[in-house]
Amino acid sequence: MTESRSEPTLKIGGILLAAGGSKRLGTPKQLLRFRGRSLIHIAAKTLSNSSCRPVIAVIGADSERTSAEIVGLPVSVCVNPDWQAGMSSSIRAGLQHLLEIEPDLDAVVISLCDQPHVTSTDIDSLIAEFAATAATIVAARYRDVAGVPALFSKAVFGELLSLKGDKGARQIIRSRPDDVRTVTIEKAAIDIDTLDDADRLNLA
Repeated sequence: MTESRSEPTLKIGGILLAAGGSKRLGTPKQLLRFRGRSLIHIAAKTLSNSSCRPVIAVIGADSERTSAEIVGLPVSVCVNPDWQAGMSSSIRAGLQHLLEIEPDLDAVVISLCDQPHVTSTDIDSLIAEFAATAATIVAARYRDVAGVPALFSKAVFGELLSLKGDKGARQIIRSRPDDVRTVTIEKAAIDIDTLDDADRLNLA
């Protein structure tokens, strides 16, 4: 009798980038409220309800109020003291923190706090594509753009840790077009950068 053997479980971490001061908006966007919840609470809950384990929220601007918004969620908080240096510093801080908790990650999903319509199912669709194809990068596609949320395999962890300035994960997506698979997530096109964006979503 042959004993059946299950496939090894992939270890996929999650990083929520929520450290910025939102200069164009004039207030940290992560604290804006949508349908009764702050954007960071919504995004943290979405990521923690997905298959990502563990999940890190990288915060910086107004860190005390921001961290209070995710108390009780299964999310580790990483305060980035260099958040003003740009998004790359938050990616580095989040990935380093994640690897301290789980050194044997197969991949990481990077998400933002200002895409409130992205769901846990959307995040899991990126993971499912990675599980099926072993792609180096699996990115969300919306409005003919490949962007975040996106999954990055451990093959590009070094590149994520080498990002400088205000360059984010999309820089790596653009630099490796032949290594990118995409999953259509049109809802990811709805984000908040200005007061007009916030008004359109009835954020307060």
